[in-house]
Amino acid sequence: MITFRKAQASDLPEIVAMLADDPLGAAREDASLPLAQGYLNAFAAIDADSNQLLAVAVDGAEVIGTLQITFLAGLSRKGAWRGQIEAVRVASHRRSGGIGRLMLEWAIDQCRSRGCSLVQLTTDKGRADAHRFYENLGFTASHIGYKKSL
Repeated sequence: MITFRKAQASDLPEIVAMLADDPLGAAREDASLPLAQGYLNAFAAIDADSNQLLAVAVDGAEVIGTLQITFLAGLSRKGAWRGQIEAVRVASHRRSGGIGRLMLEWAIDQCRSRGCSLVQLTTDKGRADAHRFYENLGFTASHIGYKKSL
């Protein structure tokens, strides 16, 4: 049975391995052990922030998926809260089995329970399969996003 929970520090090797396990992640992540200190520092900051939720999907004791939700307060939309979903990954040996859909449905429920009136996410332009996946879940490609490396 697949369940969802807040990530623990002991989950970090599996989470980073999932982040690294695709063409884009392979170029920017380092799953070698021991993990780089930056991952540990980021986890500590996320874990300490009540507006961040790093979550994992587990099947028994196995971590099979991850995502991060940032809860954002804003003045637009009459002061509405937003849920920003990022870093959605499913372990490669468990893809195409409906786990991603379960994860997103769970994440949307988490946003609802926190009073969010909008859920948003970004996905790389090159991830055509992900675009179809999110559109099938009712997301619309309503904005263009920009990033700048610093």
